[in-house]
Amino acid sequence: MNTTLSEKTDHMSARESMGVIDAGDPFEPRSIEVTLDRLVHVAVEKWKYPLSYLFQSLSGGAMVAFGVILAIAVSTGIKAPGLANLVSGLVFGFSFVVILMSNSTLITSDMAAGFIALVRGEMSLSSYLGFVGVGWIGNIIGAFIFVGIIAMGPGPFGTLPFLERAHMLGLAKAGVNMESMFTLGIICTWFLQTALFLYCKVRTDIGRMIMAYYGPLAFVAGMTEHCIANVGFITLPLMMQAKLTQALGGSLPLTGPMRAITWGFGPTGFLRNEVIVGMGNLVGGTVFMALLFLAIARFRRRQPTS
Repeated sequence: MNTTLSEKTDHMSARESMGVIDAGDPFEPRSIEVTLDRLVHVAVEKWKYPLSYLFQSLSGGAMVAFGVILAIAVSTGIKAPGLANLVSGLVFGFSFVVILMSNSTLITSDMAAGFIALVRGEMSLSSYLGFVGVGWIGNIIGAFIFVGIIAMGPGPFGTLPFLERAHMLGLAKAGVNMESMFTLGIICTWFLQTALFLYCKVRTDIGRMIMAYYGPLAFVAGMTEHCIANVGFITLPLMMQAKLTQALGGSLPLTGPMRAITWGFGPTGFLRNEVIVGMGNLVGGTVFMALLFLAIARFRRRQPTS
């Protein structure tokens, strides 16, 4: 049976709405409404296959840890803090590009995309909580596996300059007060999810890569806090703390500028940082990105006339 022109048009429109094809002008950004629809579609499609989503999360967590290792490597020995942050951000920026272009996933992006789906009624609250929970756990495991492999055979990372740099970066994350962790977590995902929104707004691969690169460049160079990046920045020096104390010829104190990092909820604890920063990331992605653009789209609609 021959397919009519009307049927072909309907089929093409359906495929466009699903994000399979894009018939628009490649140099014309999508509207805010279409971009939000694409984010909803991405979140709903990911959660249709929870086991696949878990492995996407494992991959994404490891890719974030790629950026952590590069950031430590290139910034070691740079004495000017601003320059060290910039150089770290320049190499870290590629991690989000790799995640998005490889169809891996990052929980801080999914917090925002899933929240938009929740607000629009495309995802239930229980599904959203499961979506965030699985993605968070998967990212943590993926990042932990990667940095664990580095710690097992650190090579140059086991020498004093890199051990000290890794420890000071980890301490800068884990050792700040709770208010700073929370607010810097908000700022981090405000940077990162703005980049995600722009990634979905542009139509070309080059444009997407540029937008994706901006987010992690901004949050690393800006010294903010990301719950998955911090898995790498904090657990790597934790796993190599014995090597550092051996290289320094003594144990690390619990106070002072070169104090010990711990696993728990203490003043320099990894779990304390992960929970507080994760809550800040959630607020930054949902309130300051998702709700903001949902409000923009809502008030752009034509109001009915009386």
